Amino acid sequence: QVQLVESGGGLVQAGGSLRLSCAASGRTSSNYVMGWFRRHPGKEREFVACISSYGGSTYYTDSVRGRFTISRDNAKNTVYLQMNSLKPEDTAAHYCAAGRVYIATTGDLYDYWGQGTQVTVSS
Repeated sequence: QVQLVESGGGLVQAGGSLRLSCAASGRTSSNYVMGWFRRHPGKEREFVACISSYGGSTYYTDSVRGRFTISRDNAKNTVYLQMNSLKPEDTAAHYCAAGRVYIATTGDLYDYWGQGTQVTVSS
């Protein structure tokens, strides 16, 4: 089992930045691919970014590429999502997930999920 806890969400103005963190505990999290997803109000969950188990490779959805950066610190069992140039359309609950498949852009390929952290971007 892997337990995931997200933090770092909040309210920010358009153009601002936030850094989300996802702390992992349980089974060796460095063995897992880590991903970030988000769910806009009333919509399906969507893929944001993922990072390979040792951090050598990353992949982003088109809408965040160039603005968001996913990284991990396996010594701290933590994955980060640095979000810059935030837009109102980035407003969503953000979730981290752990899985075994890289590149995995659908939620069914992830085994463990956090509870989520809300990001709200005002215009």
